Order: sequence, then C-alpha cells, then structure tokens
Amino acid sequence: MRVAIVTESFPPEVNGVAHSVLRTAEHLVRRGHQPLVITPAPARGAHCPPHSFGPDATPIPVVRIPSLPLPGYPQVRIALPSRQLAAAISGHRPDLVHLAGPFVLGARGMEAARSLGVPAVAVYQTDLAGYAHAYRAGRGLGEAAAWHRIRTVHRAAARTLAPSTPAAQDLTAHGVPRVRLWPRGVDSVRFHPRHRDEALHRALAPGGEVLVGYVGRLAPEKRVDLLAGASALPGVRVVVIGDGPSAPGLRAAMPGAVFLGRKTGAELARCFASLDLFVHTGPLETFCQTIQEAMASGLPVVGPAAGGPLDLVGHHRTGLLVPPRDGRAVTAAVAALAADPELRAAYGRAGRADVTARSWESVGDLLLQHYEEVLAEHRGAGTGTAVGAGTVNGTGTGLAVGAGAVPAPAAEVPAPAGPLPAAPADLPDLPDLPDLPAAAGEGATAPAPVIVQGQPA
Repeated sequence: MRVAIVTESFPPEVNGVAHSVLRTAEHLVRRGHQPLVITPAPARGAHCPPHSFGPDATPIPVVRIPSLPLPGYPQVRIALPSRQLAAAISGHRPDLVHLAGPFVLGARGMEAARSLGVPAVAVYQTDLAGYAHAYRAGRGLGEAAAWHRIRTVHRAAARTLAPSTPAAQDLTAHGVPRVRLWPRGVDSVRFHPRHRDEALHRALAPGGEVLVGYVGRLAPEKRVDLLAGASALPGVRVVVIGDGPSAPGLRAAMPGAVFLGRKTGAELARCFASLDLFVHTGPLETFCQTIQEAMASGLPVVGPAAGGPLDLVGHHRTGLLVPPRDGRAVTAAVAALAADPELRAAYGRAGRADVTARSWESVGDLLLQHYEEVLAEHRGAGTGTAVGAGTVNGTGTGLAVGAGAVPAPAAEVPAPAGPLPAAPADLPDLPDLPDLPAAAGEGATAPAPVIVQGQPA
C-alpha cells in the first residue's frame, strides 16, 4: 500500500503529532508498505536526521514544504502555499492519503486527495478550538472559526480518527461525520520502572522530597501554573521537563521547582522513572501521551477530568482525576498522594498493567484495519464518487480505550446521549491553602470552572 502522510509537524519537532506520525511511518515500513511524509520545513539550520526502519533500513522519504513560524509561538511552523505538496502527493501515486492533525497543510492535502480521487483519512489530534480560546483569539470568534475549519476539512474525509472517546464525541457533537476511535501506543520497554535512577532522584530531592513531575510544552494552554500550589507544599519538589514560551513566567512563579528543559529518548525515560508522581495540568488534551508514558514508567497520575485523560486515568485506581483548571484541586491531590507512598505504589502498578498492551505495533495494525476498510468502501463506491461522500458503516466493536486493550475499528461514534463523566469531588480538603500565584505574562490564575455536563462552561 502506498500512503502519503501529510502532517503539520514531524521531527526534529518534539510533540505528540510529530511522534505519532514517526511511529506510523515506521509501522508502515515494517509491514511492507510505502509511506511518504510531507511536512512543513523546520527553522533554518535545524538538524533533520534521516529516518529509516525495517530489516534493510529503508529510509522514509520526507518532503519538507517551506514554512514560517507561527507569530507568538515560533516553535510551531506553518507551511507556505506551494505546488510542492500536490506534486509530491501525485508523484507518490498513493492508494490513500493520511492527514495528521489537518489544519493548514492538511487542508491543502485534502484538496489534493480530492483532485486525484484518492480517499483521505483525517486524524484529529489537537483541540484547536480550545487553543483559540486559551489564546483569546478574537474573543470567541477564534473558537467558532477553528470549528468551522475542522468541520470543513474532516467532513471531506472518508473517515476521521479520534484518539479518545471524549474527542470523538466532541467531533460528532460539532457536526463531523464518520468518526472512529484510534488511540495512541506507548513504548513500555523504553518507559519502564527499571530505568529509575536513585542517584538522579537524590540529586533532585536532596532532602528526601517527593518528586512531582510535569513533562510537556511550557505554553499557556498547558496550565502548568496550576502546579504553583503543589510546589509550595512541604516535602514536595516539583520537576518540570520541557520548554516553551511560558518557561520564564513559570520559573518566577515556582522558584522552588526544578526546570530540566527538554529531554528525549533514554534520558527522558530515566527522568520519568525517577519521579514519584506525575501531574498533567492541561485541560485541552485530545489524548495525552505523557500520561501513558508516566503510567508505563510505573507512576501514579494526577490529571484533569477532561478530554483524553478521562480514557486513560482510572480514578482511585491508577491515579486521581481533578476538575480542570482548578489549582486547589491539583494541590489537594498532590498532597494526598505525596503523604501515602503505599497508595502511590499501588496506583503505579495498576497504571503500568493498564498500558502494557497498548503497543505501537497493535495500534499500528489497528490503523491498517481502518485503511483497509476505507479502501474497500472507496472501491465499492466507485472511483468517480467524491472522497468522503456517503455513509461509512464500521464493522468492529468496543470503545473501551481505557480498559487496557486497543479497540477494534468501531461503528461510527454517536453524539453523546448524556453527560461525560463529571470531575470527581471526593478529593481530601487542604485547609487554608494560599492563593495560587499566576505565571508571569499569563494573567491571573483562572478560577475553578463551572462544570456543566462534565465539561467546563
């Protein structure tokens, strides 16, 4: 099978989209298929190592389209209009086009697929509407414009793949048809408790503190400032791994925290395993790969009761879910787990047991099943039928992403008939918590949201 993968991000960039595309391309090569990756070019001077996989180390061809940095967020690159994209797709002669997180380059990739009469699978990976709200784009117009863009691109796809049940229901509720589940895998060999480094732990916690870690981008939408209260708890040391535009403000807001910068590969795995507790604060995650990596590393997890973490974190089983954007709840959850090493260990064991079956190989094979179903439907409709037209009927069962096993391709995800799980309210209270300081440059800490049907109002 020949597959053109059009992605908004690819290594050397470090983020969830780039990583999942790299893993997808790797799996395609290992299964004997022929991928081509088309992506925005990185900043001038960035090192772009060749990627090769398979028994004969066949290099993956990558076409890099000229790009510009996103204003205010230079780590994100936006591809410029170019004939290179259509020429690359046409020249590859794909059976199918895979659009990873389509928005700018992906929208153009969709048009190229339609013009060639080739079916496209669109992978939803980023809550762009939520980001528009977080960055206050147009005082609400940004969210509406983002959803309009998402609907326009995804309605043209033969199938949209969502990484979690809440993300799938959100898409369906906003008018996106033909939505199926496709979660993400985790390397449970690389991310493993055996990589714990006691010397590193002692260096980060010389007073025997409980190490509470965050891993990810340091940007406003990640709400890392919600860890400020936890960083002030006695006997707790917050460790922040990552980089981004919010780093200076977060350093000022959490002077007692340790900032390690960006880590990758074996060094990242060692840092994960050397923590005692993992906290993710971002309320806009469609999946949240770092939660899976923390669970594979044997860590208990504190996460927001919104989006992808609802599928991943078993409340009072593998960790604690807290109301999104609620710094006091984060502090209370960290305090409760920091005080109970036996509970942390039990949650960590249960979390690792949950994710070991979610290998990238099994997730890659599930993606190939989606491809095969789309191609069969496309052949049945006839090559003259517009891409994305008609109704796609799934053949598999099960949406239980959080149950540990990777689900089979499922029937179209319906709009939610009732509310998603509400944020739990059974965390222990901490008396007389101080007001949480805001990260410099990000405004005051947001108040706890009003929860309406399990989602922030």
